[in-house]
Amino acid sequence: MKTSSTESGFKFNRRKFLANTSALGAASFLGLPRIAAAEPPPEITRIRIARVPVICFAPQFVAEALLHLEGFSEVEYVNAENDIPSTLATKSDLAMFGGPSLLPAIDNGFPISAIAGLHEGCWELFAHEPVHTMLDLVGRSIAIGQLGGVDHVWLSSMFAYVGIDPRTEIEWVTTVKWKDKMRLYLDGKVDAFLAFPPEPQDLRASNVGQVIIDTTNDRPWSQYFCCMVGARNEFIEKNPIATKRALRAILKAADICSQDPEQAARFLVERGYEPRYDIALEVLKSLSYDRWRTDDPTDTMRFHSLRLREAGMIKSTPQEIIKRGSNFTFLNELKRELKA
Repeated sequence: MKTSSTESGFKFNRRKFLANTSALGAASFLGLPRIAAAEPPPEITRIRIARVPVICFAPQFVAEALLHLEGFSEVEYVNAENDIPSTLATKSDLAMFGGPSLLPAIDNGFPISAIAGLHEGCWELFAHEPVHTMLDLVGRSIAIGQLGGVDHVWLSSMFAYVGIDPRTEIEWVTTVKWKDKMRLYLDGKVDAFLAFPPEPQDLRASNVGQVIIDTTNDRPWSQYFCCMVGARNEFIEKNPIATKRALRAILKAADICSQDPEQAARFLVERGYEPRYDIALEVLKSLSYDRWRTDDPTDTMRFHSLRLREAGMIKSTPQEIIKRGSNFTFLNELKRELKA
């Protein structure tokens, strides 16, 4: 299912949003007229972005108005249905994704590449007593959406790092619906699950279980990108100007989330991505959306590739994954251009 910027039920005035971005001001924070005027227009005027309506993916939604200013007259959000790699490979041009989740797809030959990193964190691993560390989860049950899904890949990398074989030492409990994982945990039917915003906020409010890993603050996870940006290889090859312009819009949107989280949170609520302003604001303030300026996304791919190879989830070496599934040319150009 595809949705456009005029999807019914969403009342969003782009001009008002840009004008009211108090921390930056439309002209100053965008800088687009001057930058865009120095470049040819994008090769295409329609762009498709894989959509998973979660709070920490805020930059890809805040970027909608900026994408129009970059020359895209039509911005479509394509429902990814929790399978971002397949959606990116077949139905969309760009996508945000969880750091390690694209690696098995790249290993399997999907024609997609990581093109930027955005921020760290997001995930928190919750567990019931008597579990206090990852080592305590050996032989215990964990709820996941599906084998090979984003949470399964993340957890497999985490377990491999502490010397646990996720193939034989963990009982995986799969669910039909994404939200069922939290219900299984709340009902005590599984020992743990990897929570994604706003689930951690809701669980803390309910005082159920404890956090044994917080990827925003706990090393080594906090040292690597959680959310990154990917693109379809064919789109990159045929539309290099459009790729750079689209990425610039997303990176500038990340800056808005970092510098004016209040405005970004109001946008998320207005668009229906999160009904509670306080929760949206808490999530945006907790994440470093300016990490794209300083950190090397290659390090994230290398780190998780090593872990996933140890866990038997990929066969390629980190060098092969990076060579086949990354293109940070546009990111490096934009870092210089935007004085990162």
